[in-house]
Amino acid sequence: MRTWHEIRRFPLAVRLLLVNQFGVNIGFYLLIPFLATHLTENLGMSAAVVGVVLGVRTLSQQGLFVVGGSAADRLGARGVIIAGCALRTLGFGLFAFGDDLAVLLAASVLSGFAGALFNPAVRAYIAQEADGREAEAFALFTMFAAAGALVGPLLGSALLLVDFRTSALTAAGIFAALTVAQAMVLPARPREPRNGVSVPAEWREVLGNRPFLAFALAMVGMFTLESQLYLLLPDGARQSTGWDGAAGLVLLVGTLAHLTLQLRVTRALKKRGQRGRWIVTGLGLMAVGFLPPALTAGGGSGAPDGLADGALRVLPVLAGALLLSLGVMVAQPFVMELIPAYGRPGLTGTYFGVFYVVSGVAAAVGNTVVGWAMDTGARAGTAWLPWVCCALSGLVSALGVAWLRRTGALPAPPRPAVPATV
Repeated sequence: MRTWHEIRRFPLAVRLLLVNQFGVNIGFYLLIPFLATHLTENLGMSAAVVGVVLGVRTLSQQGLFVVGGSAADRLGARGVIIAGCALRTLGFGLFAFGDDLAVLLAASVLSGFAGALFNPAVRAYIAQEADGREAEAFALFTMFAAAGALVGPLLGSALLLVDFRTSALTAAGIFAALTVAQAMVLPARPREPRNGVSVPAEWREVLGNRPFLAFALAMVGMFTLESQLYLLLPDGARQSTGWDGAAGLVLLVGTLAHLTLQLRVTRALKKRGQRGRWIVTGLGLMAVGFLPPALTAGGGSGAPDGLADGALRVLPVLAGALLLSLGVMVAQPFVMELIPAYGRPGLTGTYFGVFYVVSGVAAAVGNTVVGWAMDTGARAGTAWLPWVCCALSGLVSALGVAWLRRTGALPAPPRPAVPATV
């Protein structure tokens, strides 16, 4: 009930964008996790071709975030959000009817570029509309995103009982409905005059902001560790139990934690100020989350001896997933709140775009390193190696943000606008 009351305190546009993120994640996760299986089993494509299709989608999104952010600043976040959802409608529709590589690559480019458009634009719009309550808005945003990420795969699994085309068309239909809702409800915001300043000049302005770049680089650990909810932790759950379904428990623990605790945690910490301290604390919690699995990695050999033994073996992994999720809950809303504070309001989208390019590269490099550590650990009998690598990554990020806080390089969060007196 308190969550519903908190939602109602925001303008209609913010409430729509919260529901929008719920729908975006449902549409995304009911299709993308099953795409590789469709390409190999239904279309008979090789693993190399599948990697190209998936890689093109990721590159189209992660590599073009800056373009989406700049477009939001120059053209208005509303139009860019609508265009992004419309493009994803088209892209996912092409997945439904694409049986040859050219069509699939076009679908990948369109769906990836769509994400590059609306992801920074949505965050810029929320930051501009939240009026001093950015942390709470982004906490709710995370909750709606987590709920969508939980519902999406469940719905996708059910739709696959029909066929992949039904899943793709359903996803496209969700994005089409979101596009219409945004066009009807989202109000346009006035844009800051550019005064002849070019886009490259604005990019140079953002890239020349050394405190911001230092903060973005310091946060690399957060995105590297958060991505382990889909790589290392599910693998640890499968290895400890010998049951493929145990991977789903990791996602369930994280999602339930976000849904039940995110807003409470953010509101409680915001009252105590010191955003930088909470970001450091959150990163520290994320790092600690990899210690329980590290201490027990490789401890069990062979299949578990019954349900109780399997539950005991997976418990350290689930504890790690919970600590990781708690760390994300503590840090992420305040990270999102601080990003716009590094620059002038007219470049909010660009700052989010650059930040997410850095995070995307970080997640890709981090997953590569973790994958190497997993392989090396398996060969050398040092199963703890990837867990320790992740813990060290979180610790380095926490120390980096702590240093920025100590040197005064973290900006003050934006304050609520003062209503004009009549």
